[in-house]
Amino acid sequence: MNTDSPGGLPRAAPDGLLACVLLAFLATAGLFYVNIMPALVAGLIDGLGFTNRQAGLVGSANVYGAACGALVAVFLVRGLPWRRVEVVALLLLLTLDLVSTQVTAAGPLMALRFVHGIVGGTSVGVGLAVMARTAIPDRAFGMLLTVQYGAGGLGIMFLPGLAQQYGPKVLFLALAAFTLVTLLMLPFLAAYPPRQKVAAVAREPGLVRRVPLIRTLIAVFLFQAANMGLNAFIIPLARHYGLADHFISRTIGVANWIGALGSIAVIWMAGRVARTVPIASVLLLSIAGTAAFLGSQFGLVFIAANIVTAIGWSFLIPYFFGMCADFDPAGQSATLAGFFSKMGLATGPAAAAFLLGQDNYPLLIGISVAGLVVCGLAVVVPARLLDAGRRGPGHRAPQAIST
Repeated sequence: MNTDSPGGLPRAAPDGLLACVLLAFLATAGLFYVNIMPALVAGLIDGLGFTNRQAGLVGSANVYGAACGALVAVFLVRGLPWRRVEVVALLLLLTLDLVSTQVTAAGPLMALRFVHGIVGGTSVGVGLAVMARTAIPDRAFGMLLTVQYGAGGLGIMFLPGLAQQYGPKVLFLALAAFTLVTLLMLPFLAAYPPRQKVAAVAREPGLVRRVPLIRTLIAVFLFQAANMGLNAFIIPLARHYGLADHFISRTIGVANWIGALGSIAVIWMAGRVARTVPIASVLLLSIAGTAAFLGSQFGLVFIAANIVTAIGWSFLIPYFFGMCADFDPAGQSATLAGFFSKMGLATGPAAAAFLLGQDNYPLLIGISVAGLVVCGLAVVVPARLLDAGRRGPGHRAPQAIST
């Protein structure tokens, strides 16, 4: 801890492990509902009597708003003090989550959560920009994934049962509590002024490799949409196949914790080995794991499918974001990757809500598998291109980012 604030308040060392934890909470609070999306969707269906379509669209509205907020953050982080922006954003998030506990109609709740998404997306965008200013961003982004999977796993394990007992308002109170904790952490973060090198490199737009970057951005969108479209309805899916609620929530929660191993592997492998083989291998495993949900009537198959897809999700997204960063030395593509990521996270549940119909889960699983296959076709060539030049001049190690 350093005492570098005017009031003598102790602050975490800017590049220390504690600072990474605090920054991880900051970059998670505005989008934490994504990590508990299965519980949120199931809670709205059970507690408020929403249809699959209505519950899915509430979740999608939240993330579509976040995509808009991610673009807003680009301009705010340049012209306004990031700490003040975060204080205002977190206070608004807290208020909107509390108001959400009193809304029981689908239409008004969609509108309210869309506004929440805009504010949350802005907060997350600013938080990611601050994380990029640390001396070792890989470690900070790796901690971000650990917090998301760890806290998300806890939420999935306990929130569905609490929502059945006390109603869906528990879900929004949990989001409010996470935001409050983050707000209390904010004063202990250092100043993190912007880096000067980024502005200098940004004046050389010719360095951006647009075609492979676009392919990678498309892969980000497809990967997030395919995964979240299925994940948002994973609890109703498991019920459809005859599994018990207690077994479902425990399985998904533990799978989230185990899934963090993927991000840890990326932190260790980043810059040490070529990208193409790990990406292709884990993507094939993710496709197989997603297809395995067709056998969810068997408990062991459901467990294995959740673990494999969780590890694949946390492993591949950092690689995809790192690729985007390497194709744009100025770092501006990280913002675009965040936007495409959120659009995918929102589009997945929205498309799934319309595809499901009368519980047509095999169709939903098949569409998710197809999305992952197309994602693989889009990303393999850019990955090979980066591998071919990874020993060349100007190479920069991939950054582990999740949003």
